[in-house]
Amino acid sequence: MPQKRAATPELETVEPIGARVLIRKDEDKKQTKTGIHLPDKMEIPTLTGRVVAISAQVANDADYPIKQYDRVLFNPKHSIPVDFEGDNRLFVIPVEDIVAVFRKDANA
Repeated sequence: MPQKRAATPELETVEPIGARVLIRKDEDKKQTKTGIHLPDKMEIPTLTGRVVAISAQVANDADYPIKQYDRVLFNPKHSIPVDFEGDNRLFVIPVEDIVAVFRKDANA
């Protein structure tokens, strides 16, 4: 008699299409830089995050110097939330909405 194998759940991934990237938004700040704690209902909106995935179109375009795991500053106006995880911090955004990439200076 053949043994039944337990079905292993397949991992689901999100791959952006077109000139888009998938970003994991940084956590909203609960404290200012000077140490003042903010009430729960008052949050400073965070417009930074890490690039999780890049579409093939963006990866092959030299005009977009964006790589996976880059930390970026982005305009959330056209972001599309991805209901993929409980914390819902994943967003697909057009690459044009990335306004800056944070880089460390190797010469510093």
